[in-house]
Amino acid sequence: MIPIKPVTSFKSANVSLSSIPAQVADHFLGPGSLNLTTLPPLSLYIHFPWCVKKCPYCDFNSHEVNASFDEDRYLTALRADLEAALPLVWGRKIYTIFIGGGTPSLMSAAGLDRLMSDVRTLLPIDSAAEVTMEANPGTFETEKFRSYRASGINRLSVGIQSFNSQHLHALGRIHDGDEAKKAVEIAHQHFDNFNLDLMFALPGQTLEQALHDVETAISLAAPHLSLYHLTLEPNTYFAKYPPIIPDDDLSAEMQDEIQLRMAAAGYANYEVSAYAKPGRESRHNLNYWNFGDYLGIGAGAHSKLSFPHRIIRQARYKQPRAYMDGSLQGAAIHESREIPRDELGFEFMLNSLRLNQGFAVNLFGERTGLLLNALEKPLLLAEKKGLIERDHQTIRPTDLGRRFLNDLQQLFLDAE
Repeated sequence: MIPIKPVTSFKSANVSLSSIPAQVADHFLGPGSLNLTTLPPLSLYIHFPWCVKKCPYCDFNSHEVNASFDEDRYLTALRADLEAALPLVWGRKIYTIFIGGGTPSLMSAAGLDRLMSDVRTLLPIDSAAEVTMEANPGTFETEKFRSYRASGINRLSVGIQSFNSQHLHALGRIHDGDEAKKAVEIAHQHFDNFNLDLMFALPGQTLEQALHDVETAISLAAPHLSLYHLTLEPNTYFAKYPPIIPDDDLSAEMQDEIQLRMAAAGYANYEVSAYAKPGRESRHNLNYWNFGDYLGIGAGAHSKLSFPHRIIRQARYKQPRAYMDGSLQGAAIHESREIPRDELGFEFMLNSLRLNQGFAVNLFGERTGLLLNALEKPLLLAEKKGLIERDHQTIRPTDLGRRFLNDLQQLFLDAE
């Protein structure tokens, strides 16, 4: 077992440990197996679980709008959830906010304004915070998005998926190619920072069609693109009734050509699926990948929170009705667990190795409270296989490691 040194100081901007209610302090701030001398940055994730229609490939916690949809009650539950969680993040500043779903752009302008007002009332928000909201074409209204911007949203993430109407129909999307382009135009009108989600290896898609989608996005001057390979996830309609999709060779050719086109257009591939113009990287997602902290509120939302001697994970109830009922009774959390020491190394690597530039060596100890030599065996094996390269400052995946990322990550899981 790695020896643990006593904590001599605990640094966290604007945090006074004595200000945290005693019952929370007793449970989370008492002796434990870790010694963290500083807290990572903190983000806020807010989940909005409803969509107009459930897509056949989607495995997110999303539900078609039905009798359970009650915007006013859900917003009340979100505030109650956040109020109950405050002792866990007392005084800590929020650096990024992400409102995801589902389709948050189904929310009314007044509802979004109410939500952002509640967040600002209850939490200290950094003056330069990145505040992102997911939006889908088909829910775009110019006036509503002007109101979203006025409420404090400064970045959009738009679920385009494709500009090809035939492929959009195959994916079960509610918009067509023209509406996808119109959505980007509206995003440009109100936001100078936004992301477009695109997928490739779609049912019946050719290499030329995949590249045309990417080139269309580039021509529309999107600052950030997230380019995902369509996967047939368990417990989805596509898993039960799989469509015919491009084979592995064609999919790999698509990915290689997409990377070349994106690089030529000046986008940096800074994470597995993320491409950005300089300075337009997703700060919220970078916090995830650097093993930062995040408080998640809303149906099915997850949290990862650090304390001086432990790191915990929590999950809210997934079903909207169960979540609202629980939250309004002060019991939104469905599961809560402390991450064991022997799982922290894998969890850190699972996230940080997604970054093409890797991570600073000292970040591992700062975020986990462990010594990096605890992972020396899998690090040596990964290096021997040509999956990583490292020096005294940085550990990063090689081109081979990025291509076989699952195999690289598995080495650290096997080391537990």
